[in-house]
Amino acid sequence: MKLLLNSTLFISALFAALLATAQSETPSAVEAAEQSVSQLLKRVEELRPYFDSDKDRYYAGIEEEVGKFVDFREVAVGVMARFSRDASDEQLLAFGEKLRSTLTRFYGSALVEYGGQELVYLPPREAPEDPDAPTNVRMQINSEGARIELQYALFKNAEGEWKLRNLFVGGINLRRQYHTQFAALMARHDNDIDAVIEAWQ
Repeated sequence: MKLLLNSTLFISALFAALLATAQSETPSAVEAAEQSVSQLLKRVEELRPYFDSDKDRYYAGIEEEVGKFVDFREVAVGVMARFSRDASDEQLLAFGEKLRSTLTRFYGSALVEYGGQELVYLPPREAPEDPDAPTNVRMQINSEGARIELQYALFKNAEGEWKLRNLFVGGINLRRQYHTQFAALMARHDNDIDAVIEAWQ
């Protein structure tokens, strides 16, 4: 009996230690953003020669990298805003795929000019009480006296991974900008979500 009790306690302690180790190895939001940005910029550097000669190859590579850290379904929900309540899961996924192309073109076109300028991660305006709560990671690109601030709006998915669901560039909220476009298309197509998804460019 005593041996069984000791074995149970040992296994419980071992499990707790493994769990604590796993939690400590989970990257913070800033670390996740740093990793994704670093990988994306490396991919841009590799693909830059194809931007003029083979754009399909260039954007396909960027799309593959962007897809690793962007949750396009969540992006779709944010862009649709109130209209998402009337959308089916299939429509959200379909619109997410449309936004995959939109964001890939945006990222790819914006970053092709990036040539190793200084990229600085800015401290949060307020320290989050819950390290797992949705948060914004702020970055600043410094180049020849010009400064552009970027913000990644991140959340943790069910698998505990940090994913991007919105992006701010130079103070411009891309989700809000895309929502304005989506709402205008909804008015034009009599609130037909399928028609809007088909018309999205």
